[in-house]
Amino acid sequence: MRVTGRTSALFVIGSAALLSQPAWAMPPGMEEKVADVMVWVVVVLVPVAAIYLFWKVHVLPEVFAEKHQHPQKHAIQVLCLLSLAFGGLLWPIAWLWAFTKPTSYKAAYGTDKHDDFFLKPDGAHADKPLDLAIVDDEIMLLKERLAGLSQKRALIVGKQAGGDKEAGDA
Repeated sequence: MRVTGRTSALFVIGSAALLSQPAWAMPPGMEEKVADVMVWVVVVLVPVAAIYLFWKVHVLPEVFAEKHQHPQKHAIQVLCLLSLAFGGLLWPIAWLWAFTKPTSYKAAYGTDKHDDFFLKPDGAHADKPLDLAIVDDEIMLLKERLAGLSQKRALIVGKQAGGDKEAGDA
């Protein structure tokens, strides 16, 4: 369908005619009722939703630290609460702290997990003392790393064996 100048002119005139007409579909006084409802939504619901979202965003570092068993998760929780009290100024610090791997903590205490990780009643370390649980966790991590290195070695040996065959064929 091709739009001509006449069709577009009729469309513009029709649109302009509708703009000046009152809203026929609404009974008298309906605009005021809609405005009253909108005022209550803006005055009551929007601030409540904004406060809820502000709170949820500010506890994200705490949730992340809890999920990953950060050894200083209680300090991160306190920093999140202080951030709520100070209008969010401390939130970036809590966020960085939650995502930072605690290497100095591991050097000092031998683990980068919170003590709660080793004391869970349903975990693999439930009936062991804390020191033994930390050592067992360390052994498990070393075994996983050794398995990965063994796979890497097998790939390198396989590539070298394939390269030797190609050199012998030439």
